[in-house]
Amino acid sequence: MKTIDFLIAPITFFVLMFIAYGIREISADQETRKYFYPALLLKMLGAIGVGLIYQFYYGGGDTFTYYTNGASHIVSAFYNNFSAGVKLLTANGEFDSETYKYSSKIWMYRDATSYFIVRIAAIFGILTYNSYAGTALFFAFFSFWGLWMMYQSFCNIYPELKLHFAIAIFFIPTVFFWGSGILKDTVTLGATGFLVYSFIQVFFERKKLIWNTMLLLISIYVITSVKLYIFLSLMPALILWYFFYRIGTIPSLAARILVAPFLLIIGGGTAYYVALKAGEDNNRYALDQIAETAQVTAYDIRYWTGKDAGSGYSLGELDGTFESMIRLAPQAVNVSLFRPYIWEVNNPLMLLSALEALFLLGLTIRLFYRNKLIDITQSIRSPIILFCLIFAIIFAFGVGISTYNFGTLSRYRIVMVPFYVMAIFIIDFHAQIKTSNPTE
Repeated sequence: MKTIDFLIAPITFFVLMFIAYGIREISADQETRKYFYPALLLKMLGAIGVGLIYQFYYGGGDTFTYYTNGASHIVSAFYNNFSAGVKLLTANGEFDSETYKYSSKIWMYRDATSYFIVRIAAIFGILTYNSYAGTALFFAFFSFWGLWMMYQSFCNIYPELKLHFAIAIFFIPTVFFWGSGILKDTVTLGATGFLVYSFIQVFFERKKLIWNTMLLLISIYVITSVKLYIFLSLMPALILWYFFYRIGTIPSLAARILVAPFLLIIGGGTAYYVALKAGEDNNRYALDQIAETAQVTAYDIRYWTGKDAGSGYSLGELDGTFESMIRLAPQAVNVSLFRPYIWEVNNPLMLLSALEALFLLGLTIRLFYRNKLIDITQSIRSPIILFCLIFAIIFAFGVGISTYNFGTLSRYRIVMVPFYVMAIFIIDFHAQIKTSNPTE
């Protein structure tokens, strides 16, 4: 970070706080507004904290590669040659004489997913006079805004759980920390919030259909441009949520029993088709290549980050076949949710992840301790719970089987953690009602 950051960051902070005030006044009620600023301030602190951690603990890393070795060159191009700056913002990895002196310095110029983040950072960088800290605050604000919209939607469904949802979405340390800086995870976390919000508005609430459909499509575009595997986990869960919901609206039990299998087949087929089409133009995520991609990714990450740092893990032999993935699935879900264990910690950041994993394990054990198994089982039938659990488990399996490094995993899994925690809270809520009113 440079001297200019100390001037631009406070100005950016106050501008964003002014915008935030308007959002809070429009969207928050008397209870949720008390969580608004604490949640936003944590995101802002996380944005600056990520920069400090990468600068003084890691000695460099992705966040500076995106900005210092990427976006800042596009911003300089805008200041010196507007035409070149526009070309860099719309470039697809090609070089030309006008942009070469800038594009040749951008490390991630030909990596499409990483360059997408570079372009976003450049847009914010133009607004903040090429300030890393100011740009990081914009990233945090975008992520917060998406999550806040999703939070409001869940609160409308379960107004009794506003505090619980705030904890799940805003106040889990690794989520607000790794989901706030100039990183892919920040953008995809915010876009996931916008996507879930707009999906609820379009398919359940039927409100502002044109605006929310546009927001839905933009969110899908952002997620698929940065991390396609999030879309491959999220959209099938959303589609099944919709079909589970439609089944629940059928008033007659007999009709529900007759129609449910057909709707589930249609829903499952639709989810499969969406996943198939999403991976069609990306060989790494084509359904017939996912097992091999998981193997290559897992061992690459383990080799480059885990071998020397001592934070690598292994689930067993992953040979690039679906059979080996399925065999290791329980361990993959477990490592994403409940590891690293305390005794596996060997650095301060791993301790944070281990304490969070212990919290998730304790929350899960508490659910089963407080409630009868039959009440838990009956509660899981709720469509919204099924959505949260399906997404959380699919995603946990995907990142657990393909990461093999605790440090990287703590960043990758942040999209999944709020949904798992919300699922636990909602199940407990329903089960406690059944305990208090056994006749219901």
